Amino acid sequence: SFAYFTIKDRLPQILTRVIDTLHRHKNEFFEEHGEKGVEAEKRAISFLSKLRNELQTDKPVTPLEDELPDAALWNQYLDYQRNLPNGNGEPSWFQSPWLYIECYMYRRIHAALAQNPPIDNFDVFKEGKAQNFFESQEAIIALCTYLQELLKNIKDLDEKQLQEELFKLLQVSLWGNKCDLSFSAGENSSQKSSPLQSLENMVPYILVNDMEKVWSLLVNAKKNRTERSNVRVDIILDNAGFELVSDLVLADFLLSSKLADEVYFHGKSIPWYVSDTTKHDFNWTIKQLGSANHMWMSRCGINWEGNLKKGVWVFRDHMFWTLPHDFSSMSEVAPDLYAELQKSNLLLFKGDLNYRKLTGDRKWEYSVPFHQALNKFHPAPLCSLRTLKSDTQVGLKPGQGEQIQASEPEWMVSGKYGVVQFDAGL
Repeated sequence: SFAYFTIKDRLPQILTRVIDTLHRHKNEFFEEHGEKGVEAEKRAISFLSKLRNELQTDKPVTPLEDELPDAALWNQYLDYQRNLPNGNGEPSWFQSPWLYIECYMYRRIHAALAQNPPIDNFDVFKEGKAQNFFESQEAIIALCTYLQELLKNIKDLDEKQLQEELFKLLQVSLWGNKCDLSFSAGENSSQKSSPLQSLENMVPYILVNDMEKVWSLLVNAKKNRTERSNVRVDIILDNAGFELVSDLVLADFLLSSKLADEVYFHGKSIPWYVSDTTKHDFNWTIKQLGSANHMWMSRCGINWEGNLKKGVWVFRDHMFWTLPHDFSSMSEVAPDLYAELQKSNLLLFKGDLNYRKLTGDRKWEYSVPFHQALNKFHPAPLCSLRTLKSDTQVGLKPGQGEQIQASEPEWMVSGKYGVVQFDAGL
């Protein structure tokens, strides 16, 4: 299975890269922290080398030994896996659910640093995320330019034109999800060309296209809003770099077109899945844009900084996003987060990991309804924008998946296909 290939090949590659990154920063740690920094680097590397060995030799999964706030929840989850009636008793790297074991590896990488001050705040994935951003410059310039031109006369657009623009920017945000560093084990995955030019050609690759439903939801919310009720959209972010910029552009359009009054962004509280967005990545990206020597890029950055100051954009992170649980257990494990999401008019879930957590990462029949796969996770109407990079997919027409499978066996993991999949909730 793709899961087997991931654990066997991709995850050890990612660990090797992390170890290599720490090696390369040895001098920097010394300059900043003296001998303590070098000692911490050695300890972290030894911890990670041991982790890589455990993975490659299929050792049992061990409880977390750090004192971080989520450790108890992780260890409870390990007990839960041990006691599954149809499980193997003792979870090991190759004898466990893929979602759990992959999340567990990233949590152990975090522990390797968190337990070794003074380098405990070092993000081992930061360079890759920055590189993706810089190598996607041309695409970012094209997108910022498009947005600024659009905003000049957004007041004059009629409903049909607004709808067309929303659909365009939803698609840019969807295909922006191709730029995923955990998928390429950290290899270059930047967006080289303007994403707007190829949208027409990409439409046939959107297997479920619920953009009309998203549009009617937003238009109705806008019509029914009162002075006291704001229309709120929440974006549950995926990758930093180009994809994040495409999400910020979409959010700017939602505010400027008055389809939303406020946008909440949800990111990861620790470095995760190589390229996932943390608070630092979010702020760094907006600063980079604001100080760019390109007029429309800097205009975007400055406006977005303003949106954050005014409070019409809000960034939140929550420990739940980096737990191994799928979203159907959010109301139980993180009731505060679930209650927060219930305040939203529309939740946009970006990317593949969020899709796996929405659907419980199961090997569903392709035609199982999305609503059913969500397993009672309905805090608010939600939509998944996801390019397929793992073998779980629901909500297809009967025969649709089988038909593609016949000619393209790799269709579920190649990133070539996407979905804009909506569920209205209860």
